[in-house]
Amino acid sequence: MDPYVILTYRAQENRSSVARGGGSNPRWNESFLFTVSDNVAELNLRIMDKDTFTRDDFLGEARIPLEPVFAAGSIQETSYNVVKNQNYCGEIKVALTFNPEW
Repeated sequence: MDPYVILTYRAQENRSSVARGGGSNPRWNESFLFTVSDNVAELNLRIMDKDTFTRDDFLGEARIPLEPVFAAGSIQETSYNVVKNQNYCGEIKVALTFNPEW
């Protein structure tokens, strides 16, 4: 597998690099920036498998509630369930930081 992640907050979208040969334990260690401007309190992660000659495969998704990060300012690496068709597929670990601009 050559997985990557599409991170979505409202209409904003970022994409990780492809972890070539990452299999079921890829590691990205990348940072992404989103502008938070309202009360949407969820970050969506779609895990995909990059394919060369066919459409990329959807492996699952994780929905991350943002209220804890808004309250604390940051949360250390935390595991979130990855689900596909309402079935548990594994976990993804994510650390988050919220930097309010005054």
